[in-house]
Amino acid sequence: MKVALIGATGFVGAAVLQELVQRGHEVVALVRDPAKLPAQAGVQVVQADVMNASAVQQAVRGTQAVLSAYNAGWANPNIYDDFLRGSAAIVQGVKAAGVARYLVVGGAGSLYVAPGVQLVDTPQFPAAIYPGASAARDMLTQLQEEEALDWTLLSPAVGFHAGSAAQARGRTGQYRTGSDAPLMQDDGQVGDISAQDLAVALVDALERQLHVRQRFTVAY
Repeated sequence: MKVALIGATGFVGAAVLQELVQRGHEVVALVRDPAKLPAQAGVQVVQADVMNASAVQQAVRGTQAVLSAYNAGWANPNIYDDFLRGSAAIVQGVKAAGVARYLVVGGAGSLYVAPGVQLVDTPQFPAAIYPGASAARDMLTQLQEEEALDWTLLSPAVGFHAGSAAQARGRTGQYRTGSDAPLMQDDGQVGDISAQDLAVALVDALERQLHVRQRFTVAY
């Protein structure tokens, strides 16, 4: 397939790019700084500002699907507003380009830990990442009202982060899926997954037309 990828130089996006290329897909990578993405076969690098819906529209036109690992930056003091503004511009650009399939990596904070209670709203949720997690939660709410796109949102495992133990596993090709609740381990601890296997799950959803107009989550 010919697909567009947003956020290809990030922690998650780099793994998604590798998985797409490994499976033989043709990738249009939208980046702010092309110098950060080395040239490789099967990848067309396009400089584009995701805050600009017209730029997104032009870059993704002609692709069969758009995958987004967009993040406004955890250290960004305006992460909440920038995340939602960028996400809205991406959706606007994708729709304007006539691309129906849109897959996005969201956050774990919107998973439900009890009836009507999302993880991001629990007392123990880390305050430092609350703005970004809250923005990702609100993005999911907006997608759930979206009628023009065949969207899919992937929430990582609750234990997923760059320094977690699962990252050492790399790509195993193995994962469990859930829907709106966190996946737990047998010992009661929160689930985790490597960035590479998160990418496997996302590209599986792309290729197999899974979880259309749904959110799903993955973990080992």
